[in-house]
Amino acid sequence: MTTHTGKVISSLTISADGYSAGLNQTEERPFGEDGGDGWGDKLHAWFTETAEENKAEIDEIIAAKAFIMGRNMFGPVRGEWDREWNGWWGQDPPYHAPVFVLTHHAREPQPMDGGTTFHFVTDGIESALAQARAAAGDGDVAVMGGATTINQYLAAGLIDELRLHISPLTLGAGTRLFEGVPPLTLEQVSARAARLVTHVTYRVVS
Repeated sequence: MTTHTGKVISSLTISADGYSAGLNQTEERPFGEDGGDGWGDKLHAWFTETAEENKAEIDEIIAAKAFIMGRNMFGPVRGEWDREWNGWWGQDPPYHAPVFVLTHHAREPQPMDGGTTFHFVTDGIESALAQARAAAGDGDVAVMGGATTINQYLAAGLIDELRLHISPLTLGAGTRLFEGVPPLTLEQVSARAARLVTHVTYRVVS
């Protein structure tokens, strides 16, 4: 088995009050109510409207060699896989690497164009991480989200580095980063302010 020597990182866009999604998430509004017109447009305006200004951070997000995400990030289907769904990203998702999706319902791996294959993990966060580490080799593993999934990994002490993209708005309610996570000691590694976002990277000390 390949020994993993890279970091376990997590990258997440949040509001200034710590929410990664607002209330009332739907298939049409997967990030819930954020004061915009649809697809998380205000929360993620830094990504959609000023991509060139933030190219380094965007490239960094997908530079990992394996990824982990919760089922809610993968898509809106709940319960058994009773409809065809291969993610929000079309036939060529941006990951171009193995992606391990946490779920309670088994499903065969789903290969996509560009080198992405979605693997569906039913036996918990540590199993998903072990599989991702084996796939990544000496590269980084990225725990992509959403916040509920990241909180589970933070609570278990399994994240080495936390990269937050803080949008200048408040949501007031929704899905919140650090919810249910014991107190952490974080060491700030870097910070950069851009027009629609502040990028902050922390090393998780304990």
